[in-house]
Amino acid sequence: MTEGDRTFAAGGSTLAQARVVLSTRSFRRLWIVTGLCSSADWLTVLALSGLAGSTATTAAGANFALPGVVLANLLPGLLFAPLGGLLADRFDRRVVMAVADIARCLLLLSIAFAGSYWWIFAGTFLTQVAAILWIPCKDSALPNLLRGPQEMESATQVGLVMTYGLSVLVGGLLFVLITGANPVVQLPTHLLEANMLVRVAIVVAAAFYLASAVVIATRLPELSRRAETTGAPVVDSPRLRDMVRDGVRYVRHTPLVRGLFTGMTGALAAGGLVVGAAQPYSRGLHGGQAAYGMLLLAIFLGVLGGLVGAPKLARRVPHRRLFGSAVVLAGVCLVPMALSPSLILSLVVAVLIGATGGSAFLVAITIIGSRVEDAMRGRVNAVYQSMLKIVLGCSATLSPLLITVMTVHPVTVWGFTFSFGGPRSVILGGSVVAVVAGVLAYRQMETGVDERRFRLGRRNFR
Repeated sequence: MTEGDRTFAAGGSTLAQARVVLSTRSFRRLWIVTGLCSSADWLTVLALSGLAGSTATTAAGANFALPGVVLANLLPGLLFAPLGGLLADRFDRRVVMAVADIARCLLLLSIAFAGSYWWIFAGTFLTQVAAILWIPCKDSALPNLLRGPQEMESATQVGLVMTYGLSVLVGGLLFVLITGANPVVQLPTHLLEANMLVRVAIVVAAAFYLASAVVIATRLPELSRRAETTGAPVVDSPRLRDMVRDGVRYVRHTPLVRGLFTGMTGALAAGGLVVGAAQPYSRGLHGGQAAYGMLLLAIFLGVLGGLVGAPKLARRVPHRRLFGSAVVLAGVCLVPMALSPSLILSLVVAVLIGATGGSAFLVAITIIGSRVEDAMRGRVNAVYQSMLKIVLGCSATLSPLLITVMTVHPVTVWGFTFSFGGPRSVILGGSVVAVVAGVLAYRQMETGVDERRFRLGRRNFR
């Protein structure tokens, strides 16, 4: 037994297990490639939404910039997800991933130099189609890069930290540094009018994809490796429609999971409203593109803190209670965000919102992984991923429409004047949605526990 196997067998700490999986050269290189692409993903969302907002010729077009980019990122996952799985099973995964990265690089370069408002969304859509081909290949090849199945859980956690933690920080910091670099480099005015700094950020993201393609093609031949088959007869997999139907039925009849989905639906709906209002909200704080990037960076900095801190809280608080409480607290934190008069206060509250949201996200994944039967786990995850994209995309698309039709009204309370209407009212609406969903989730999950205790007591009585 190797040292790594002994660490896993002995139930070593999370940090020790992470060191073990990262000691495998092929996995470490794939982890770095994931970091390059994830950093490019987050930098692209910020840069493309900023470019769309400044390229738009109407206020409605500017308000639709960020939600439009988010929707263009989510739609390919709903339309072409089976295609990515098919290519991952039929073709050389390393070739598919390298070609997809090159395609993403070229598409971003075309967006950066085209200067067309609508091509920003169309090019983003095509970029995410390439991502849909890339992700299943990476996920399918991952088990073949590890020393055994006992490392899968730790490898997945390390990947989540990179995708939703370190990469977010890298992408956000790069966006803030690039778009806020003019006081240092003193670019000519005519270049700034052409959104030069935002275009530079897009080119940097394209370079990250190109670097990923080079590493995959030259340093990761293990991606082409296939697991040995046992010669067992191939069983036709169930159709996607049947899997989703079974997953929905299971969620509907399981109070614990039903409460989880209720809470996540409300949290995602509120998050989509906030995402759609983020850019006009940051303009109201008079901070420009840098303020917009700083707000999103603060949120994801909080998400990273929530991912790290939630396991410690889970040792003292049951998962079901921690989840509902986190969703409610996230909704409560949206109130000072909506009423904040300064960028500093908004940044502080944004960190708290990210921390509560990150905690809820991690607890939700933990509940699905530990409390859902193995035979249903895949289907529940499929429903969960589909719900995430649909709710977030629809909510983010609805947000700019609400901002456009709302009229701003100044209201004075206790001597303080606040402007209701526009992005601040949308954020307040998101607060109400999150609080109500969190309370309902808490009650449903507690009901599930009470029902299980009742059945157990009746069985013992008999």
